[in-house]
Amino acid sequence: MPVKEKAEMKFLYFDASSGLSGDMILGALLDLGVPKTLFSEKMAGLNLPVDIQIKETKRSSLRGLKIDVSVKKSTHNSARKWKDVKDLINSSSFSNNIKEKSLSIFKKLFQAESHVHGHPFHMTHLHEAGADDAIIDIVGCCFLIDYLNIETFYSSPLNVGQGWVKTSHGMLPVPPPAVAELLKDIPVYSAWTKNELVTPTGAAIVTTLVKTFLSFPEMNYEKIGYGAGSKDFPEIPNILRAFLGKTEQFKASKKIFTIEANIDDSTPQILAGYFEKAFKLGALDVSLTPIVMKKNRLATKLTLMAESSKLDSLIRSIFEETSSIGVRYYPVERRVLERNLTKITVLGEDISVKTACLEGIEVNALPEYEDCKKVARRNKMPVKKVYEMAQTEISRSKQKTRSKKN
Repeated sequence: MPVKEKAEMKFLYFDASSGLSGDMILGALLDLGVPKTLFSEKMAGLNLPVDIQIKETKRSSLRGLKIDVSVKKSTHNSARKWKDVKDLINSSSFSNNIKEKSLSIFKKLFQAESHVHGHPFHMTHLHEAGADDAIIDIVGCCFLIDYLNIETFYSSPLNVGQGWVKTSHGMLPVPPPAVAELLKDIPVYSAWTKNELVTPTGAAIVTTLVKTFLSFPEMNYEKIGYGAGSKDFPEIPNILRAFLGKTEQFKASKKIFTIEANIDDSTPQILAGYFEKAFKLGALDVSLTPIVMKKNRLATKLTLMAESSKLDSLIRSIFEETSSIGVRYYPVERRVLERNLTKITVLGEDISVKTACLEGIEVNALPEYEDCKKVARRNKMPVKKVYEMAQTEISRSKQKTRSKKN
């Protein structure tokens, strides 16, 4: 059996513009380079009466990996209770981490089904979601996640589709009740095709693993896995894309927004006092600009820059802390230099130095003003004098570094 090499932890981003299901997630993960024979061997260890076929296919001219799980005739009832699933997974040879993750996904499924059908949790049966193929989907996904060293998960908002779907409970609207229950507080939309695009198994997997849902972000990725769904839609390719990369090369909040409000009825004291509040809430920058509004009224434009994750709290704070009754916000692009902090000593005290580099070459090095101010206050000196001394020490340190290199 191939030995898995120790690797860096990874992130995974799901592009769920065509929805997702358990087998699509499984196919996308397997398509990221996991040996197919290893996967088949591991799944055989569950001792389920199933045949697993892994094949290349196309959906709307795009290739993808399709996992077909066919359940053999069996004497047991394919509908399972929580205890049945728990016992089966706990008795397997998988690691504790894989078992725990698999059971947390299944528990979400049982809780959703129990809620929408009004059954006690321990009496709830899972039909489509609890069949043997779903056990392969969920446990298989957790095994592949462990093999690929995936640490963090992100996803696009989920396209749930529209229309009706035939289930063991009869015809149900899309998204089916269990899926709708699972997707509470998750960004969803409906587009392009009248089909069920998010299945209960897929919803349970993604809502258990993914902590942040956001539109296609800025990221550096190394591989893309393509998982194909069962149907071939004429409107869209029924493909789930999974983007894999190093954890440190993905920042969920990297997208930056500008927030603006034109204010003509707040005092300067109130606006000045808001600065501290905004920075505590995570604003990257705050500024005030004098403007002339309608009817020639003098006013002030409040401008903030913030990461997307801070957007809601900052907008709320503007309404609470100022007299603004409306704001506008929009995404902006920016480029920033790589920044590092070092230390120098002035008058026997440490002062931080912020260095900025362009493609590894230092282009700026400036002492932190707040540190200079503290040193000046303690030594009863003008801040300007301490700042000049700090700049001189920075130049001296650079000269020493160059001399050592030469």
